Amino acid sequence: MRRDDHHASHAGVARAELAEAPPAAEERDRSEIGALQALRERIAFLRGFVAHPEQVGSVIPSSHVLEQRLVRSARLLHARCLVELGPGTGGTTRAFLRAMPATAHLLAIELNEDFAARLRASIRDPRLTVVQGSAEFIDRFLTEHGLPAPDAVISGIPFSTMPREVADRIAAEIARVLAPGGRFVAYQVRPHVADYASPYLGQARREWEVINIPPVRVFTWTRGR
Repeated sequence: MRRDDHHASHAGVARAELAEAPPAAEERDRSEIGALQALRERIAFLRGFVAHPEQVGSVIPSSHVLEQRLVRSARLLHARCLVELGPGTGGTTRAFLRAMPATAHLLAIELNEDFAARLRASIRDPRLTVVQGSAEFIDRFLTEHGLPAPDAVISGIPFSTMPREVADRIAAEIARVLAPGGRFVAYQVRPHVADYASPYLGQARREWEVINIPPVRVFTWTRGR
């Protein structure tokens, strides 16, 4: 083999190896983008908490472990329609969309106008509908968007900080709109939600999720058929 052919052969092998090698730089870029997005969500969440502490249940978004517990508790793998109350910056929303069937729909109801706008801009999924408003009007929002009775309602809104009459109306609305056999799952720092939901839905299954900051109680109610 001539010297030039030898060099050309090695160059060709090198190019082939580069083509087959994992795109480490691209993986690093994606990792950095994901980390930056998570940081932005934490900052936005903290700002929302500082501006409206009565509307936001925590100072930072939920942990991945908590998100997966909520997915299992609500049985989202089989849900046709889910209502999320208080999606915040969208960390839980993304986890729910990943778990839900391709034909399902998620109605996210967010009281904070900035959070609602952020959700619309950052999550482009045809299964997601974001509305800005109060959880007192779940039935109205479902009707406006032609959605069926939800198989699950998942709530992160802090029942402990809202006026009692508002908390009671929200609990009654959740019980009324749930499909037969549907589940209401609430993750809360304090146990007040049970005082409002139990008169309408009976006793809840109660669990702790300690791998979260702060640790939270997870309540699960199932509506009778």
